[in-house]
Amino acid sequence: MAKILLVEDDRNMSGTVEDWLKTLQYEVDVAYDGPDGLERLLFYEYDAVILDWNLPKLTGLQVCREYRSKGGKSPILMLTGKNAIEDKEVGLDSGADDYLTKPFHLRELTARLKALLRRPTVVVADTINFCGIELDCKARRVRRDGTDLNLAPLEYKLLEFLMRNPNEVFAPEALLNRVWPNDSDASTETVRTCIKKLRKKIDVADSESIITNLPGVGYRFDTTK
Repeated sequence: MAKILLVEDDRNMSGTVEDWLKTLQYEVDVAYDGPDGLERLLFYEYDAVILDWNLPKLTGLQVCREYRSKGGKSPILMLTGKNAIEDKEVGLDSGADDYLTKPFHLRELTARLKALLRRPTVVVADTINFCGIELDCKARRVRRDGTDLNLAPLEYKLLEFLMRNPNEVFAPEALLNRVWPNDSDASTETVRTCIKKLRKKIDVADSESIITNLPGVGYRFDTTK
């Protein structure tokens, strides 16, 4: 599922939104002020950003403008108590993709977020099928040739990410960034171990692994197998 950055200084609200998104199986990182949010945006990769307008130290507008000026492309949903048309224009002109006025219903937040994730830069199909492997994103179930596979949570997340980006090569560091929580103690060796365990569960005996290792480069889910 998609990896989301939530930047909101109201800890009650951020906790509520974070818990809600996690129940929907999103991976969520949280920042509580502008500089922390900007640092995370520039260092990590996110599928979407939920960004409050009024933040300590740096406003959401400043974070958005700086991120866009550095070439950042993740879609941004701006949260604010401002509801004047002029304010919305300022927010959108700063680089935000959508605008949600407080107070809001969590279901509306989800709908706006899903709309951003449906844009061409992100693939959000409910079911992915490649090479005899069927991954049901809603049920979080994986089958190989009709047989259910019992994957650990991180094994599932890793497989989902690779299947959403078939035939693309990812270095262990990139997989660590996109799949594991940013506050995790995991290392690139953790990634290699997870790949090894995943291969044992999804591969067919006496056949070449569907997850190809390019020595010194990285891994890819190879649909030509």
